Amino acid sequence: MRPSHIFILLLIALIIFGAPKLPEVARSIGQSLKILKKEVRELSDDDNNASVASANDTAGTSGGAA
Repeated sequence: MRPSHIFILLLIALIIFGAPKLPEVARSIGQSLKILKKEVRELSDDDNNASVASANDTAGTSGGAA
């Protein structure tokens, strides 16, 4: 995005929400993004833990009695 596009978006937001509401809207968007990042990180950690556990299970069973 070019700087002019950002300026136009901010101007439209100012017109729609009004100056007193903009900090509240920005705060709620920030909180939503924080929650989203946390959930994505947790899902990624869960996937990584599951793949490590699966690899450990596979390694443990393949080295069994011959």
